[in-house]
Amino acid sequence: MYQALYRKYRPRTFSDVVGQEHVITTLRNSVEEHRVAHAYLFTGSRGTGKTTISKILAKAVNCPHVKDGDPCGVCEVCQGIDDGSILDVVEIDAASNNGVDNIRDLREEAVFTPAVVKYRVYIIDEAHMLSIGAFNALLKIMEEPPEHVIFILATTEAHKIPATIVSRCQRFDFRRLHSEEIAENLQKIAEREGFSLEPQAALLIARLSEGGMRDAISLLDLCSSYAQCITVETVTSASGIARNDLLFSMAHAVLEHNLPQALEQLRSLNEGTADPTRICQQMTTLYRNLMVAKAVPDPADLIPCAPEELQEYQNLAQKYSLPTILYIMSVLQETLAAINRNVQGTIELEIALVKMCSPQLENTQEALLARIERLEAQVRQGIPARTGTAAPGMEQLAQSTPSPSDTAAASPTPAKEGPSSLDRADLEHAVPFTGWAEVLERLKTTNPPLYGALYRAQAYAVQDFVLIDSPDDLFRELIRTDKSARLSLHQAIIYVTGQKHRIGPFDREKYQIDPQKQPDPLDQVIQTVKDAGVPVHITNN
Repeated sequence: MYQALYRKYRPRTFSDVVGQEHVITTLRNSVEEHRVAHAYLFTGSRGTGKTTISKILAKAVNCPHVKDGDPCGVCEVCQGIDDGSILDVVEIDAASNNGVDNIRDLREEAVFTPAVVKYRVYIIDEAHMLSIGAFNALLKIMEEPPEHVIFILATTEAHKIPATIVSRCQRFDFRRLHSEEIAENLQKIAEREGFSLEPQAALLIARLSEGGMRDAISLLDLCSSYAQCITVETVTSASGIARNDLLFSMAHAVLEHNLPQALEQLRSLNEGTADPTRICQQMTTLYRNLMVAKAVPDPADLIPCAPEELQEYQNLAQKYSLPTILYIMSVLQETLAAINRNVQGTIELEIALVKMCSPQLENTQEALLARIERLEAQVRQGIPARTGTAAPGMEQLAQSTPSPSDTAAASPTPAKEGPSSLDRADLEHAVPFTGWAEVLERLKTTNPPLYGALYRAQAYAVQDFVLIDSPDDLFRELIRTDKSARLSLHQAIIYVTGQKHRIGPFDREKYQIDPQKQPDPLDQVIQTVKDAGVPVHITNN
């Protein structure tokens, strides 16, 4: 019968263990100097060797031929503990044996001396799963244990172990293994098993295992079923992960706010049978690496990847801003949680890409920082912001008040519909005010009655005016008579655009608007300069 590789290559002695040197050295010295504690607490993430080292320690304290603190591995005691024939070493799964009665049975059994070996060893796996009553029952015997009893508690969640239990144990924290350590061990296993493993493929498996040797060997076992020569492509296919080139292409598309291209890359990943959860996790890892590459001068030790891939991260990080990266990571984290709740994982990823390409759709702190950074970059490059474009949501802008002239312009006289300082020629240059949806969203919380009067309205922008086309006469009445309504509308527009605008009603029957017509960028630059108080003289050469 075929034996899984993770079982076949499970360490049998301390010398076989990869990593965890701080644990191995301490336990070896304790065995060699006959200073074995009566209780140990092994804590760490999955696959880092907690249960394996527990069994090695059980052999070491009972082996009659210990050498340098290491069990011989060949005597009857060592082999009996390995195959489970020696009943004095008991392994308990606390996930399914977590009641008071289970611990009471353990206490009644522990008082008897071992039948074959020197120490009766109880290995309690997933110890944090024990009930409160079970912990209380265990505490009594751990306070005054028989001399022939050793307890080893293994857990992935040490914070759930009561402090009274922890205080009676020697605690060892198992660290995640480095990718290089795992890759080196995988190469040895592949050589013994007679199949080829490319170095980059070994490193990819190590990265996917997240520091757990058992997970890495299991994935290697799976890949060996695909091909005798394991390459990066083999690992990608076997594990169901997304290709890095597609992920980088998606990151470039997001950087350029190219939603169609980003969605096309996602479609390619879905056609490659990549799991939505895995795609989201890999995208989060990619932007985490971009964050590190952006913040750290030499990120080689913090980003486990090939040298050419590291260069790709560094090049891409130069084009991204840190606020944008943080915003995208927050979106991906929310998306991962949503995927776990929703069977339509691909749809959640598509929603995430829309948000990532359009930060103006979000009002979170991270989104606002990304929008501010984008506007600052436009200012540095001399690109004027388009009228109505989503702008910084800085609180001081939201709290600013319009000048008297702005307020006067916002209140047109009853005798004349529309703003008095614009004629038909001016209005031929009007375009839809693209920030109107965000203005309404702002009014929904700051002035609900005004929002109710405007939620069906449309708005147009021309020069420094925002012209509002509302089918509801209530809007005209509010703007004419209610000072707080005018103020709320001004502040909402400032909040969205970062600029002051004069406002007024628009009569659709009197004026014609071409929605397809865009303002001249030169006119915008001139108007921006004029608003800054700089005199402008235009001459035709």
